[in-house]
Formats: sequence, C-alpha cells, structure tokens
Amino acid sequence: MSRIKSFAAGLGLAAFLSAGTAFAGDAESCKKVRLSDVGWTDIQATTGVASVLLTALGYEPEVIQLSVPVTYASLKNNDLDVFLGNWMPSMTADIKDYTAEGSVETIGVNLEGAGYGIVVPSYVAAGGVNTLTDLGKFKDKFGAKIYGIEAGNDGNRIILDMISKPENNLEGFELVESSEAGMLTQAEQSIKGNEWIAFLGWTPHPVMGAMNLTYLDGMGDSGFGAATVSTNVRKGYVAECPNVGKFIGNLKFNLDMEGVMMDAILKGSDANSAATEWLKANSDAATPWLAGVTTFDGGDAAAAVQKALGG
Repeated sequence: MSRIKSFAAGLGLAAFLSAGTAFAGDAESCKKVRLSDVGWTDIQATTGVASVLLTALGYEPEVIQLSVPVTYASLKNNDLDVFLGNWMPSMTADIKDYTAEGSVETIGVNLEGAGYGIVVPSYVAAGGVNTLTDLGKFKDKFGAKIYGIEAGNDGNRIILDMISKPENNLEGFELVESSEAGMLTQAEQSIKGNEWIAFLGWTPHPVMGAMNLTYLDGMGDSGFGAATVSTNVRKGYVAECPNVGKFIGNLKFNLDMEGVMMDAILKGSDANSAATEWLKANSDAATPWLAGVTTFDGGDAAAAVQKALGG
C-alpha cells in the first residue's frame, strides 16, 4: 500500500472511530452499573425496575447486597454507583458526612408520600396507645419489646435512641433486631392472636397495608413520620456516565406501583421478574424514564425496551 493510500485509510478509520464515539451513549467504563440492595422489599422492587431497563438498554447491572452503612462507604470508595433507597429524613445521620464532603451525591427524589415510624395494630391504638410515650404505660402488654429489622438500619438506630431518653417513658424496653421478613412474621402472629405489639413500619408496604396499623405520634425530630426516598450516586457519576446518569435521575416511582411489585416479591417472585411483569402490564410507564436517554451504544432507547419486553 502506498504512503498516500495508507494515510487516507488512516483518516477513514479515525473518522469511523470518531463517529462511533459521538453516537455512543456512554464510555465503556460505564457499561457495568453497580447498585445496592439493602434487603428492603421496596428497594428490591425499584432496583429490579432499574436493572431490567438497564439490561434492555445494553448496560450490565450488578446488584450487590449491602447494609446501609456499607452502602455509603462503598459509594465513597467508588465500589458502588447507585443507591435508590435514601429514606429521608430518617437517614440524615447516615448520609450527612458523605454529603458534606461531596463523596455521595443526591440527584433527586424518586418517591414521595412515604411514611416511616413505630406502628401498632389499630386495636392497640384503640386501647390507648397513640403516642410514643404511651408505650411505657403498657410495658407488660408489649413484653417490653419493640421489633425492628436488620442491625445497622437507620430505623433501629432511631428506636434505640428513643429508648435511651427518659422523657420517652421507654425505660426497660428492648429492641428486637431481626429482618423485614422475621419482623413481619412476628407481627402477623401477634395480630392473629390479638396480642399487643409495636414494630418498625413503613409505607409503601402491601403486607403492612393489609394489617390495619396505626403510626404512633410524638416522634419529635427523630426522623420518623412523613418520608421521601431519594436517589444517591457516587461523586461525579452523572458527569462521568451522562447517559445512564440521566436514566437513573429520571426514575420516579409512586406508592401504587411499588406496592404491586412488592406484593409479588413477598409472594416469592424475584425482583427482576416482578419488575418485568409490572413493566409489561404498564407499557407506558417507562416513557418518562427514557426521556433524553439512548441505549449504551447510542441507539433508540424506547425501541430497545419495547423489544426486550416482548412488545
């Protein structure tokens, strides 16, 4: 090949590579998307939705099971990319140092209208337990126990802090740490026997929603009460991976959609299957999530999702 032909061929190759880069959705380093699953059914559902759609767009989602503290440490250390479960204001203490130093970024609220706090069966509320301090008036009926979920959870920490404060009238109470499933089993058994129980509750949740529960008042500035859920990413993620960052930032959920998927998960479905079935049944739901988004290689996002879901 002559020097001129070789030079021309080189220009052609450079133009081809340049065009490929221009139309690509994200850099190759962005193809794997690492998401945290902290074991809560609602976050399993939303992470399932994200994973199914990311796969359809040509990304490789990796869901890693981590506690809340390890989730934030992993975001800081660049060992994790995305967390869809920043419940606020109850997780203020968990995230504030990372936010202050800029190692973890909040890119938007993905759920509004949530609730979080200590709940009792409504028949217990009718029996005189409506505020936090009322629990201590009936210490023996509760067995001096409040049931929580996994150790390290923000809700457990708040309850422990409440027990430690004399003004809350909870002297002698203990927090029983378990898991979401273990706590719910205990609650269902107690309610079936018309027994008194207090435990950590949240909305959305299909099982808790079917239990006829009452949130206790008098939580002060603990972080319990009305809640929102935000999306966190590691520092610089959206700038580094703007296409997938745009998609993650677009994700907005509501109580009804989460409730349907959570119910399926609690009945034995894995999160991705529950999300896939919900997306198939709600074909227009992904439209706003795909606004301004392409596939990983720069293709039509809506067409790729439709094809992946069998549309």
